[in-house]
Amino acid sequence: MSAVHELDLLTVGAGGGAYPAAFLLARAGLRVVMVDPKGVMSGNCLAEGCVPSKAIREMAAHRARQQKFSSWGLPGEIAVNYPGIVAHKDSVQKERYDQHAREMAELPGLRLVAGRARFLDSHTVVVEGERGEERFHARSIIVASGSDIVRPDFPGSDLFLDSRDVFALNPTLTERPASLVIVGGGYIGLETATMFRALGTEVTLIEKGPQVLSGMDTAMVRELCALLDPGIRILTNASVLKAEKTESGLTLSYQIGAGPPEVVRAERGMVAVGRRPVVPEGFQSIGGEVTSRGIVADLSCQTSIPHIYATGDVNGIAPLFHAAVRQSLVAAHNILAGGRTVDAFNPAAVPVTVFTLPEAAWVGIVPDEARRRGIPFVNARYDFAEDSRAQILGESGGGITLLFEPGSLRLLGGTVVGVDAASLVGEIGLAVAGRLTARDLAHFPDQHPMAAEGIGKAARSLV
Repeated sequence: MSAVHELDLLTVGAGGGAYPAAFLLARAGLRVVMVDPKGVMSGNCLAEGCVPSKAIREMAAHRARQQKFSSWGLPGEIAVNYPGIVAHKDSVQKERYDQHAREMAELPGLRLVAGRARFLDSHTVVVEGERGEERFHARSIIVASGSDIVRPDFPGSDLFLDSRDVFALNPTLTERPASLVIVGGGYIGLETATMFRALGTEVTLIEKGPQVLSGMDTAMVRELCALLDPGIRILTNASVLKAEKTESGLTLSYQIGAGPPEVVRAERGMVAVGRRPVVPEGFQSIGGEVTSRGIVADLSCQTSIPHIYATGDVNGIAPLFHAAVRQSLVAAHNILAGGRTVDAFNPAAVPVTVFTLPEAAWVGIVPDEARRRGIPFVNARYDFAEDSRAQILGESGGGITLLFEPGSLRLLGGTVVGVDAASLVGEIGLAVAGRLTARDLAHFPDQHPMAAEGIGKAARSLV
């Protein structure tokens, strides 16, 4: 039997839900080990998600904007060098891996072990890696094992790429397809559809539900869809029947409602139907509570086993990198306090962006949720049609919608569709977290000519 290493903290995972806590506790002089099968400090965001996808997305956005500017007298269309775009994406990922390695090297008390973790008991974890088996006994454990891709099971689904094939380091897809069919209309599918369309690919998107971005605010989704490139063919209420390989690519058979089977032909296909939490082996056998959403944890990130915390995608509370970072710090603060709850995660103040072209974003309570929960609200609205920055960029669709509590006019949440949405939602989220009111927002002099002016202008309509 291998020796047992005594630790203060072990993290299952080395991404955003793990390393902020690991760094904080290691700097406090505690003995810390991170375990991750990738053997590098990063989660799925860097490996195959938000960072590489946005590297491609920004190149696509630049081309789309340049094409628009060409009609205003600037040089014409930019040719698409997709291998060059992939090379840029890869270089960003490599740069960040190197950066993380340098950060780790500055903390000699922190160790990263490559391998898969398995629980033996509530304090003991076995790690199986290339060098064999190691055992660790930890006073506290953070499970930050993330999520993995869900692949649908239809005949011929093996012909389809997934997000890993497109966005991972040294990806499978290295040439831009002339045509692409995407199965799944969530944020990954829709983002990918808009970026490839901006790069010149003919795109068809198949969604089984009545709308893309299922579960998101209907008014926001409707406003966004009206601004998407009309060249993207979106089919809703569509069930996939089968896919078959052809000389030029593949065919996908589908059925809309009870209608007859139809066929779409494309050079490549991609599935993007969601992700599932990755629960470490043995966690349930030691008494850990798990549902279909993942490991059950409260807002202190504590699980049903008091010294074990669950952070990031694996707990299903807010599956976003920045939420994972905040949860990691919440867990660390509570561990340093001896297991007492001195910090808690606030899911109502986490901004979310769909990085389509254009973007849509929201934070806090949005109209659909308010109506569902019976929460009264008053709306304030600013349309980008009257915004100077949107006019400068030729992107005057969409706008800012803010929800306030009647009487106090405390900000409850908001949505942004269109120009700079990903940036604007952060300011709105900070105001939600700070319990600011319409009067507070109305008095803040946001810069001109920037779209953030619209936040104060919307608030001034109520005070």
